[in-house]
Order: sequence, then structure tokens, then C-alpha cells
Amino acid sequence: MNEYYLRTEDMAVGYRGKPLIEHIDLRLGRGEIMTLIGPNGSGKSTILKSIIRQLRLLAGVVCLAGEPMEGMPPQEVAQKLSVLMTDRSQPELMTCRDVAAAGRYPYTGKLGLLTAADWEKVDEALALVHGSDLADQDFTAISDGQRQRVLLARALCQEPEILVLDEPTSFLDIRYKLELLGILKDLVRQRKIAVVLSLHELDLAQRISDIVVCVHNNTIERYGPPEEIFTADYIPQLYDVTQGSYEPAFGSLELAKVAGKPEVFVVGGAGSGIATYRRLQREGIAFAAGVLHQNDLDYPVARALAVEVIAEEAFAPIGQERVLQALKVLADCREVICTCPVFGPMNEGNRRLLQEAQAQGKPVRWEGEGGHGL
Repeated sequence: MNEYYLRTEDMAVGYRGKPLIEHIDLRLGRGEIMTLIGPNGSGKSTILKSIIRQLRLLAGVVCLAGEPMEGMPPQEVAQKLSVLMTDRSQPELMTCRDVAAAGRYPYTGKLGLLTAADWEKVDEALALVHGSDLADQDFTAISDGQRQRVLLARALCQEPEILVLDEPTSFLDIRYKLELLGILKDLVRQRKIAVVLSLHELDLAQRISDIVVCVHNNTIERYGPPEEIFTADYIPQLYDVTQGSYEPAFGSLELAKVAGKPEVFVVGGAGSGIATYRRLQREGIAFAAGVLHQNDLDYPVARALAVEVIAEEAFAPIGQERVLQALKVLADCREVICTCPVFGPMNEGNRRLLQEAQAQGKPVRWEGEGGHGL
């Protein structure tokens, strides 16, 4: 048995004989998801179209289960590999069941007649994508998210061993993005299907992928597990980000911090300050934050958005040195906002900080779940 179901060797892809990306070596086993990420126009779709033979390879080879695809008859390829691309199909006068049934044609004879067993496969595929209630509806009359599920059912009707999807979550709202990717993950776990897809949503790519392929500057720039790819240093480099930042802990993008001297000091912790940090950034108000432990949920967002962050070491009580450092910054702020919901042994220093701020006449305002008193 081959260790990898999909393997590319020294693959070169491009158009009209001109290579766009060369020396592409990919490896994917059954029951794994490989995701291509990178800027628009970097070549993700070109790689996928070359794998599925929609574009002719300029060099190299693509193998399925150890066998070069080039020598496989189209029907054999269709029984091994299914495709869901970004083109928005609009078949006329077809029910969703009819559209899904098109995936059975690699198994029918020349007349393309489906047997009762074929229709059972169709209904099974619709059930897998939670689309049984769509079976008799006109395909053109359902939502984009529902269409993607039906098209995925069509792909599953081919009983593939590998699925190739180009930006399958495009045009979908949050509910359908999560539903579609959840279905894919279930298929991978339960049926050991191999999946290759491209995604723009970094947070989803980080969560669903076993292997991430980074396409940038006409090359495969990086290749590896999500924990090696999604870092604060690399993702901005991959997308040539010049403003803002990327936070790998949340898989989120943050806008650039407001420049200037801090006008507001925010005392938060345990995730309570994040909404306030983002509100102040939206309103164009420069702020400082503290005292935060370096392992606190607030800390990554504060570091991205605050002009200054006073931080204490992880798992250590907030010490007097950090309180005095915060008071020095706070002295030049017009206002203090507290979002901290509770004070305990580890953040008792923040209670002292607020008490001292009030003693100095600084107005203290409570937001969120804060305000339980000093």
C-alpha cells in the first residue's frame, strides 16, 4: 500500500507553455486535508487545475495511489477523483437530486442510465451533506450555501478517494462555511477521503488543515502543519501585509494601532478588555493597557492595538514594580477604563492600581462585566 494517495513530482504549472510555478512536490495521505493559501493571483487555482488535468502539466507528474494520472482513462480518474471548483453552475430545469445524480455517470454505461442502486447512492450522498430536504427543489431556486452542499453531494456520488475543491467557501455566509467544512472533516475522518482545497479564510484554514501549502512569489514558499505556518511573523510576510498584524492564537487579523500618546488607560484581563481595545481603535483613540499577564487572553490583542502594554510574567502575581510602571503611564491619560470582572490573588495589583488612580483624581469608568467594586 502506498503511504501517500496523492503525490506530485517536480510538477510545473502555467499557461501557454510558460511556467508560473515549478518544482512542486506535494504529498497527501488518505484521511488528510491539504490546504493551499496565499495572495490572490499567486497560483493556487492553477495548481489545483493542473492536478485535476483541467490544465496540461508543463513538467513533472501527478500520481494517485502510486499510478501516474497521465496514463489513466478519464472514467478511471472520475472514479478516483472528484472536483468542486469556484464556477457557479446554473443547470436549467434540474432538481437538486438530478444535479447530484450527475456524479454517478462515471459508473453508468454508454446510455448513462442510472439503476436503482445508483439512485440509492445519490440519496445517500444528499443525506451526508444534510441535503435530503433539497432533493426535489429546483437547483436554481436555492441559496448559494445549499448549492455548494448539493454540488458536494454530486462529487461524493463519484465515490472518490480524493476531493479537490477550489475556494469552496466563497460566496457563503458564516453558517454555510462552517457547515461545509464540518462535512468535509467528517468525510475525512469517517471515509478516509483525501482532500485538497484552497481557502482565503486563514482562521478556517488553520483549524481544518493537516498540511498547509503556502503559494507566494511563484513558488511553494512553505509547506507543513498549521502550527508551523500560522505565526505572527510569517503570515504578514506571505500576504505582504504593511499595516495591521496577525494573531495566531485567535487566527485573527488586527488593524493597525492608533499612533500617538495614549489618552486612555485600560485595565482588563481574562479576555474582558478585547472588545474595548477594538472599540478604541475604531474610534481613533490611542490607549495603553495593563497590567496584563503575558499568558492572558487580552495580551495578544492589547499588544497589537495598544500604544503601550504593561505586562507581568505569566503565572506570577502582579508586582509593585509593574503597578508603579502602569501608574506612570496612567498619569498622562485623561481616563481609566476597567473591564476586569473580578480581582483575585494574581491580579490584586490591578485593584491597587485603580485605587491609586482614583486617589489621584483620575476618572474611572467600568465597561463590560467590570464594576464589581474595589
